[in-house]
Amino acid sequence: MTTDGITPQRASESGTAPWSALFVAWVVALVASLGALFIGEVMGQVPCSLCWHQRAFMFPLAVLLAVACYRSDASVWRYAAPLAAIGWLISGWHTLLFYGVVSEAIQPCSASGPSCSGEGMMLGFAPLPLLSLVAFTVILGLLFSVAQGRHKV
Repeated sequence: MTTDGITPQRASESGTAPWSALFVAWVVALVASLGALFIGEVMGQVPCSLCWHQRAFMFPLAVLLAVACYRSDASVWRYAAPLAAIGWLISGWHTLLFYGVVSEAIQPCSASGPSCSGEGMMLGFAPLPLLSLVAFTVILGLLFSVAQGRHKV
């Protein structure tokens, strides 16, 4: 029993637990999306090819998860998890490129555009590809917890 008198089973039945997991996933997607927009529009950093692809999968997640929170739709994992999984794969690849695990010969970023692994990929102490990978990982974890019925946050 929790301090408010609601047992974990009753919280799950009432729908508040899945909603809170969806809400946290939405906050992560929103912060990642706003962060990408801030870096591009305010700081003036042009995104590399892989960053554009990651944005293509993160931005819709912010919208889908917002609607799912509003509607308390725990079935959102069915259509949000594939988006997050593809974004996770791209950000994982980008992280490997950044750390030099993948050869420069197969980097998708052209010589004329921004580098996928250059100095511009840092935000303070953390590389942007790693931050993106963490965001997609957290979102996937929360979506899978909703799918499995483990709605705890």
